[in-house]
Amino acid sequence: MHKKRIVILGSTGSIGINTLKVVSRLQQKFTIFGLTAYNNFKLLEKQIRVFSPKQVAVSSKGIEYLRQNINTRKVKIFNVDTELEEFVSNKNIDIVVIAMRGSIALKPFLTAVRLGKRVTPANKEALVIAGEIIMKEAKKHRAEIIPIDSEQSAIFQCLKGNDVNIVKKILLTASGGPLLNIPKSKFRDMSVEQILKHPKWKMGKKITVDSATLMNKGFEVIEASRLFNVAVTNITVIIHPEAIIHSMVEFQDGSIVAQMGIADMRLPIQYALTYPKRTDTGLRSLDFFKLKQLTFTPPDLRRFPSLSLAIYTGEKGGTLPAVLNAADEEAVEAFLKREIAFSNIYDIVEKTVMSHRVNNTVTLNNIISAEQWARETAKSFIYKMHNRK
Repeated sequence: MHKKRIVILGSTGSIGINTLKVVSRLQQKFTIFGLTAYNNFKLLEKQIRVFSPKQVAVSSKGIEYLRQNINTRKVKIFNVDTELEEFVSNKNIDIVVIAMRGSIALKPFLTAVRLGKRVTPANKEALVIAGEIIMKEAKKHRAEIIPIDSEQSAIFQCLKGNDVNIVKKILLTASGGPLLNIPKSKFRDMSVEQILKHPKWKMGKKITVDSATLMNKGFEVIEASRLFNVAVTNITVIIHPEAIIHSMVEFQDGSIVAQMGIADMRLPIQYALTYPKRTDTGLRSLDFFKLKQLTFTPPDLRRFPSLSLAIYTGEKGGTLPAVLNAADEEAVEAFLKREIAFSNIYDIVEKTVMSHRVNNTVTLNNIISAEQWARETAKSFIYKMHNRK
């Protein structure tokens, strides 16, 4: 049996590491063809020694390190900043796992789609800023997009075998993040360390901060709208702290289908790789007799206005989602560098979004232009706030 060849963009992050764990259990089905990292090149070196990929991509500094520490006759090295499109273009690649964060994933995502490959994204930014383009190209080139994010995977599974035209609404669940039970009056003084303590998931710093503001859930609303061709107004966010139900779909007849399971990213990762088949994960099953309760509440948009801002942005469309994403990336980075307070993140993103003149013609050039404008605009707001501290 032919082993499916996988490349992982972002193999040293949490999604990449969990993907490698899945592949390690299913070596009879999959082989690692390529791995990428940015500056975590020492971990990448260890992964190279274990999985023997044919190609890797890393930053310029990492390239020099790898040339000195691995056998370059067996592994081709690419520059992660400039050669990702070429990296995913190899005809031998079957599956491209997009585990890297940020809009930098857009071009390799599009390249893989245009080559008709299976793409399994954990990256939501590419779909947020250019989902219309990606889905159109996927249909044109018969590429498969099987999401890895637990919520999007849940929706994908709930929709399987059903026409999207009979969907009444998507019910997108959220754990509520680390600030679920914290008064808004304390938000401003929350430290980086406090914000990074997520109650359910171990994730990268950027996505953990976005989880705290609920911006991440807003991104997921836009992402789900693009992935499943459902209007933003037909997607409802539900706070579900237990994180047992990963999302639901309500159909026109009133039936609701839910996808449930333990909170472990290896479940949606393996499903995306093995789809349409399912196989044993080696993980524990959900024990219903130990579940004390399942609770559901609406999100408090006064405490978490980032969610309503993202929903507004998704409804407006055009170049606005690209502006939202770029401004958020800049604001979160400034918070992580301790240049601004946690509560300033929303202020900066909101000001940038509301200052943008939306272009409803969605092309790559217009998206890139809007992103550049948003980054410069957000940085100017950050500079002013930082100097007022």
